[in-house]
Amino acid sequence: MNLIIRKAEKNDMKSVLLLIKELAVFEREPLAVELTKSDLIRDGFSNSLFICFVAILNNTIVGMSLGYSRYSTWKGATMHLEDLIVTQKFRSTGIGSALFSNFIKYSHSKGVKRIEWAVLGWNINAIKFYESNGAVVSDEWKIAQMDEKAINNFISNK
Repeated sequence: MNLIIRKAEKNDMKSVLLLIKELAVFEREPLAVELTKSDLIRDGFSNSLFICFVAILNNTIVGMSLGYSRYSTWKGATMHLEDLIVTQKFRSTGIGSALFSNFIKYSHSKGVKRIEWAVLGWNINAIKFYESNGAVVSDEWKIAQMDEKAINNFISNK
């Protein structure tokens, strides 16, 4: 397998967006992706809001990892792995492991004290993968989110 993992470039964002949409279908939220290729280009390359790596096999992008810097009041600098995606056809081939390893090494090179991410409770294969790589998957912490509608409602009522 001639796999290349490299930092994403602007012209990769069309493929990255397709992977994001594939993940949304896998996660049973096929209509949830509002992001555009232009958003990814602006936010990743003009605003530097995230770092993205792509997995290339036979000149085709088949996977990606995307993350960003965070700050912990307990630990200091941390990284958040937002998504690790391998297209369905190439899952269980080692590409996800290569992307994960690359993201961990990149984060380590930044001197972070912790790397964190969320995983759906029903995604047992992902949980087993993360645990086999030394991660602790917590049952104690719950994820809280406000979508755009909730944010706007909050602002309107305060």
